[in-house]
Amino acid sequence: MTYRNPPTTPRKSATFDDYTLSEIRRAAATGIYDIRGAGAKRKLPHFDDLLFLGASISRYPLEGYRERCDTSVVLGSRYAKKPIELKIPITIAGMSFGSLSGPAKEALGRGATLSGTSTTTGDGGMTEEERGHSKTLVYQYLPSRYGMNPRDLRRADAIEVVVGQGAKPGGGGMLLGQKISDRVAEMRTLPKGIDQRSASRHPDWTGPDDLEIKLLELREITDWEKPIYVKVGGARPYYDTALAVKAGADVVVVDGMQGGTAATQEVFIENVGQPTLACIRPAVQALQDLGMHRKVQLIVSGGIRNGADVAKALALGVDAVSIGTAALVALGDNDPRWEAEYNELGTTAGAYDDWHEGRDPAGITTQDPELMKRVDPIAAGRRLANYLKVMTLEAQTIARACGKNSLHNLEPEDLVALTIEAAAMAGVPLAGTNWIPGKNGF
Repeated sequence: MTYRNPPTTPRKSATFDDYTLSEIRRAAATGIYDIRGAGAKRKLPHFDDLLFLGASISRYPLEGYRERCDTSVVLGSRYAKKPIELKIPITIAGMSFGSLSGPAKEALGRGATLSGTSTTTGDGGMTEEERGHSKTLVYQYLPSRYGMNPRDLRRADAIEVVVGQGAKPGGGGMLLGQKISDRVAEMRTLPKGIDQRSASRHPDWTGPDDLEIKLLELREITDWEKPIYVKVGGARPYYDTALAVKAGADVVVVDGMQGGTAATQEVFIENVGQPTLACIRPAVQALQDLGMHRKVQLIVSGGIRNGADVAKALALGVDAVSIGTAALVALGDNDPRWEAEYNELGTTAGAYDDWHEGRDPAGITTQDPELMKRVDPIAAGRRLANYLKVMTLEAQTIARACGKNSLHNLEPEDLVALTIEAAAMAGVPLAGTNWIPGKNGF
């Protein structure tokens, strides 16, 4: 009798998984790298790896129905004559007109204004829709200089000098030709329908000394009224924060690798930069070492989704957070009701990899006139305002449970970590212990 081993279930490789194999086949067939939007999709240490320690005998909680918990924040009080005063510490990140449709930009402005916060222009210049419906508008000053002019600098409420972005620190932006309409081409002084790739560095400075000169120029143009932000990708947050402060920044924005982008190489999105959680402690430490913590405000972005994320970021020492992807979802992007049309594009609702194509069924990341009609800026703005309201209420709920009458009174002592990696990155104890990995040499 011949003995046969019982059949086993075939085992697929963890290294060569289905997606990796499909990418190898795609690269072999096309000879070009993959381009997509959004941020890193790999699993990374994040705010979910942290928990709050609510009040009990050793702490006294606050009653939500009768005790105030402040949410306001002032940004740019270092040098600016007119610092920004916001009702909530959640701002809207820079997303360009070109990447987004005009109605989407208008909706962002409407939602931010209803919520008492700011929105940001992004690359490509200032649209009248966004300026007209944004009570507080931050103007991004990027290496491309697309749409930049002194008039709009003066019309803005703050200026954000973008050195880097979390999804692609060290890389420039991309905007494919199908999204460069007549209006986008005019604003950016580009030929219509031709792929655009922005510069990865500013053309008129090469280091922190030049940055200091540039910030002074911007202050002179705006009569020292506007707060000046400096935005960096999450690569070397300690040194980049320190150098931005020494160059004269009023506000430093640090964007982790979960931050989205309109388009870039996928290999860039998934393999360059650091997780948002890993960026906060070094940036805060740099401010503390310079004696500038809370004097220069710190904004963190990249993967902020709910009020718990907001509260955790503030507890770690930031002054405000910024959201991009979540804001677009609140407007209606990647909604399952458009699933059939996303399938026709070769993707699915929730994949967020179609932003660069210019055929977004939701009408948000497109310049197609017919698709843009699907966005009602008033209704979409209300949805964004509702979402921001819920985030704020969630953060307040957590703060009160920790006995704090202001979101800005949350502190690292209120947190523990579920993993060694998160404990080391955040500088808080591993749950159930008093051990902070890396502290005191251990």
